[in-house]
Amino acid sequence: MAKVTKKRKEALSKIDQSTTYTVAQATELLKDVVSANFDESVELAVKLNVDPRKANQMVRGVVTLPHGTGKETKVLALVTPDKEQEAKDAGADYVGLDEYLDKIKNGWTDVDVIVTMPSVMGKLGPLGRVLGPRGLMPNPKTGTVTMDVSKAVSDVKAGKIDFKVDKSGIVHAAIGKASFSADKLAGNARELLTTLVKLKPQVVKGVYMQSIHITATMSPSIQIDTKRFTEQ
Repeated sequence: MAKVTKKRKEALSKIDQSTTYTVAQATELLKDVVSANFDESVELAVKLNVDPRKANQMVRGVVTLPHGTGKETKVLALVTPDKEQEAKDAGADYVGLDEYLDKIKNGWTDVDVIVTMPSVMGKLGPLGRVLGPRGLMPNPKTGTVTMDVSKAVSDVKAGKIDFKVDKSGIVHAAIGKASFSADKLAGNARELLTTLVKLKPQVVKGVYMQSIHITATMSPSIQIDTKRFTEQ
């Protein structure tokens, strides 16, 4: 059995496991229990009443967090020469086409997001085995396959993230860093939760959000009240 450290015991003592908190209360409490000597990532885990095996219950989408993610997102723009300057001006870290396709073919995936154009997608197909497992394959549904390359790159740099329910019916999404103020974390959390509500499949009956937890990398989770997550 793993030993519970003094810091973790102290953090757990501050969280009432029998209580569900508002978003504002949860983020304030999270700020109080983080204790690592690095800037921990903060994540929401939302359990949905869906069956991801059924196409009409797959919950997937994108959201632009109002306060960003706190992470420097490296963007690769796979574009034709006429779009290269547009991508560079928007802040893409890597811009090009064939040379980067060759690098990916040889195993290079040192980026967080790939933005491309519809006309280039045919060239990416053979690289699905490399990009797919890493979540790097561009997708029109997430806005990463588009002719408006500038907007796509700018949105990602500004804090746009994509999310997808996993096979257990849970959406995991990073919403910031422990160094963020509680208000900024709460704002990002509400934006994600509001987006999830809008994506509720029509076939789902009963309670849609079964549980919401917020946690930092090294901290215990805090349960958020699903009925009043938008409250101040």
